Amino acid sequence: MVLMKFKSNMKIKSKFPHTRTLLSLTVVAICVIKSVSCSSTTDDNGKYLIGVGSYDMTGPAAGVVMMGYANMGQTTAGVHFRLRARTFIVAESSQGPRFAFVNLDAGMASQLVNIKVLEKLKSRFGDLYTEENVAISGIHTHAGPGGYLQYFLYSISTLGFIQESFDVIVNAIVQSIVQAHHNLKPGSIYINQGDVENAGINRSPSAYLLNPAEERAQYPTNVDTLMTLLKFVDGASQQSIGAFSWFATHGTSMSKENKLISGDNKGAAARFFEDQFATTPIRAPFNSSSEPDIGELVKKAQTIKATGGQRCSKTSSQDCKVRKNDGSLFVGAFCQSNVGDVTPNVLGAFCTDTGRPCDFSTSSCNGNDLLCLGRGPGYPDEILSTKIIGERQFKKAADLFTSASEKLTGAIDYRHVYLDFTDIEVELEGNKKVKTCPAAVGAGFAAGTTDGPGVSGFQQGDTEIPEKYRKLRDALQKPSEYQVDCQEPKNVLLSTGEMFKPYAWAPAIVPIQMLRLGKLIILSVPGEFTTMAGRRLRDAVKETLISNSKGEFDENTHIVIAGLTNTYSQYIATFEEYTQQRYEVHTQPKKKNSSLQYVWHEIHLNGPG
Repeated sequence: MVLMKFKSNMKIKSKFPHTRTLLSLTVVAICVIKSVSCSSTTDDNGKYLIGVGSYDMTGPAAGVVMMGYANMGQTTAGVHFRLRARTFIVAESSQGPRFAFVNLDAGMASQLVNIKVLEKLKSRFGDLYTEENVAISGIHTHAGPGGYLQYFLYSISTLGFIQESFDVIVNAIVQSIVQAHHNLKPGSIYINQGDVENAGINRSPSAYLLNPAEERAQYPTNVDTLMTLLKFVDGASQQSIGAFSWFATHGTSMSKENKLISGDNKGAAARFFEDQFATTPIRAPFNSSSEPDIGELVKKAQTIKATGGQRCSKTSSQDCKVRKNDGSLFVGAFCQSNVGDVTPNVLGAFCTDTGRPCDFSTSSCNGNDLLCLGRGPGYPDEILSTKIIGERQFKKAADLFTSASEKLTGAIDYRHVYLDFTDIEVELEGNKKVKTCPAAVGAGFAAGTTDGPGVSGFQQGDTEIPEKYRKLRDALQKPSEYQVDCQEPKNVLLSTGEMFKPYAWAPAIVPIQMLRLGKLIILSVPGEFTTMAGRRLRDAVKETLISNSKGEFDENTHIVIAGLTNTYSQYIATFEEYTQQRYEVHTQPKKKNSSLQYVWHEIHLNGPG
């Protein structure tokens, strides 16, 4: 396996009929998959070694600032429900290629966490699990303890690094991987896809409308409704041991005022799936009625006998306080995808003072962004909203799980690269050249979103920065003339890519990874792609796979985006969306051509094998 590294001044030549962003995404697809392995040691029956694991990662439940809303006043003060790290491992054989995918009930992945996890795995397993074949992905809950990321911008709101948060996350990931490894056994994997109804809407619809009309006409909605699910079945017992699904909706059903640790809607969906399977294994299509059968639940509850608990001495391990996975526990995970502009607050955004809908373009109320808030389906009860959005994902996953019949067969493979995004040159149609630039956030970053408004005095779409904030910015780090020109039309609020005191404020070099499981390709990316940017990435990679694989890949090939994976680099929007300067592009650190770069490099990850 070759770990490819790219120079930051790499030149890319591309051509595409629409626009730069679409172009950039498509260009990536032109070369990428040429070195993906086309041979397989699996048999025609699709038998792999499969294993799942799960471990508690709840962390400090009092006095720690949560990660997600950048709200220093949002400190943990109790638990809604506990957080977990969930893992699946697949291998062709005991000595053959394998990879591990970890889904965290956390805001996002952290490269610092990854480094420590891989260090611990190396001490146990040698070179069996490395940065190349381990993917660690966050569900993007905004209700988990913070302080575990290594960049200063992400540590300001959490008041710095928090060792207790970091250690719990690292340990949970390692233990879930160890469980999955020791649970490896022959089995099969089935894949299924279907649409999830009313679990997300576009929170920046005015920006989405700037994408080409002919492109938008290819899709029925302005969000991705597709869920892709994997079903893991033990080969000996034919019992299901796990299910992992990917679907895009933000983990913001719980508001910025919430102080209870929670996995939000995706964490809730996972609990529903695991609890349902533990009591009544899902064998028939799930009842999609919105009303639960309370009588049946009461009957089940009456049959549960108390276990008497397990005695823990003062010196004993605290492992006895959390449920273990001895190979018999079903693991259900709900993973994140191209979530950038998708909110679970499906009733829409309304002004808190008038009750009227917020301004369509700026998501503000008479110029005040603080008054514009999204409403979930259980409004005003955010815990109920979390439950409802979680149930909608769970019920679709249960349906897909029950009806899954397409068995995955073929090779297991992976590619990984570290890429410097700060200075990549791209040649567009007409020989026009553009470049990426160092990270920066704009005025819309301070405005926040309808899920969590930001600072007074800013609106989404702002291209001007109030004088007092401009002076504060310059006192911290005045952006260079090159940066100001490169980021245009974004007005730089913080030139994070040029800020290194007390240490780096934002990532410059980020990991990109591809995992292959037969005709399933998982694109592990560190940021939040918007709906259309994600569609372009998937389409470009799929087109390249089909055209370069000599028939091994076809239209039935499945491509999923695993967002917020292996580190965090904020948002990736299309060039057209970039022009409106809403939140998603003001937090897009690498400028308007970054989505193009992701596409191109996903395609080139397979380089010379």
